[in-house]
Amino acid sequence: MAEAENAAGEAADVVARLKGRMIEQALPLWASAGWDDEAGGFFDRLHPDGSADRDAPRRVFVQARQIYCYAKAAQMGWYPEGRAIALRGLDYLLAKAKAPDGKPGFVHRLTSDGGVLDPLRDSYDHAFVLFALATVYSLDQDAQVRAEIDALLAFLDAKLRSPHGGVLEGLPPSMPRRQNPQMHLFEAMIACFDATKDLSFQQRAGEFFVLFLANLYDKQKHVLGEYFEEDWSKINPVSVEPGHQAEWVWLLKGFERITGCPTGRPRGELLASALRYRDAATGCLVDEGDTEGNIRRHSRRLWPQTEIAKAWIAQAESGEAGAADEARAALVRLERHYLDHPVKGGWYDQFDRDGKSLVPTIPASSFYHVLCAVSEAEQVLS
Repeated sequence: MAEAENAAGEAADVVARLKGRMIEQALPLWASAGWDDEAGGFFDRLHPDGSADRDAPRRVFVQARQIYCYAKAAQMGWYPEGRAIALRGLDYLLAKAKAPDGKPGFVHRLTSDGGVLDPLRDSYDHAFVLFALATVYSLDQDAQVRAEIDALLAFLDAKLRSPHGGVLEGLPPSMPRRQNPQMHLFEAMIACFDATKDLSFQQRAGEFFVLFLANLYDKQKHVLGEYFEEDWSKINPVSVEPGHQAEWVWLLKGFERITGCPTGRPRGELLASALRYRDAATGCLVDEGDTEGNIRRHSRRLWPQTEIAKAWIAQAESGEAGAADEARAALVRLERHYLDHPVKGGWYDQFDRDGKSLVPTIPASSFYHVLCAVSEAEQVLS
């Protein structure tokens, strides 16, 4: 009885605890140890002791994610310094990654001192740059930021649109096609609408919603595929990532919110499918399964745990009975297994099936997932 009461208390307070972790630990950590005072920009990862890995290359999508985190923290009123940090990060991103070789678009990776390491124009990266720009724009409605949004959209339209729907993997194009860049561009278009209230972003989001229904989502098996041929025909055997199943639940709720288009049925189906792929010992989502509900990879990353929490939060926002309790339980698992790290404000990124940590560093890329889940929980569950 006492154990059950303790668990209930742990879940009841989890949103406040995680908000405190963000404000008191994670945001200060990544603004100090996570920022390069010499060369500028955010470090891609920290060593296990919390010091910066100064030699690690800079992934452009990580720069964009960190900008989002500080802009969102400022928007939420959590971190007054967040606006200035986000703008400083955006200045670095535009100066170093936007067309440094004279060609349009953002490069894929930078060296530790800000040079071009990989000139690929990657669609996944551009989704996060757009997402970051939208979040920064929401703070001040700055005309220069809006101009950057419009320039990036023009690049997507001119260079990356696929005749089969959605966007190419990048420039130069590659195979297989992935649902992941399409998903994050869907997310970015919803964020752009929220920031600008420009109805054209409803239409752009709608194009990705149509792609989801027509090609990405298997309506018979209720699963989302990961890899596709050029014309979006599926590649067998189909890979299913339960974290993405959950992430689409939250994104579909966002699309419903901005358009009024009902998404309850696919949300319910995706969530039920995602819950088939859980680690028996911890209840956490594993990394990969197949279309029949079998687990292919028993390892478990941090990010799927934030996405299953957000999926339940979306269902709670829709009024589903019990969803708020499930969301809190998912956040408790996130806190217990991933955020209890010796470095305050750090995290473990991935475990094997026996609970052994597989990633020794603390990757900056996870901050976006954690902060987004906590901000959603704050807005819906508190």
